[in-house]
Amino acid sequence: MASSKVGSIGEYIREQRTRAKISMRQLADVSGISNPYLSQIERGLRKPSAEILAQIAKGLRISAEVLYVQAGILEEREADTDVQAAVRADLLLTERQKQVLLDIYATFHKENQANGMTPEHDQTAGKDEAG
Repeated sequence: MASSKVGSIGEYIREQRTRAKISMRQLADVSGISNPYLSQIERGLRKPSAEILAQIAKGLRISAEVLYVQAGILEEREADTDVQAAVRADLLLTERQKQVLLDIYATFHKENQANGMTPEHDQTAGKDEAG
């Protein structure tokens, strides 16, 4: 399963670059890699290392984790909640800030589950407090 994604990493990077409306040369410049090397990655001729993927992700302003999953380096995890997706997508937060917020969010979830709280309970509690 992971190996099928490896071949598409270049296509995925090209797609993300196109969506971001930046040229290959611009991405190469902001990523700190050479234009020919980036071209080879996008055409599937080179398999980038995790470090190179992290540099490309930074240039694309996306999570390196997304590229790692696409490249087969990491296993895909459960889908994000709306809150997690919003935090990950926020361009004004640094990667460290995003991780801290996500860690706090996960801690609250674990604590509430340990206390037997369910999503339905949480919704009714909010109504009581607001009313």
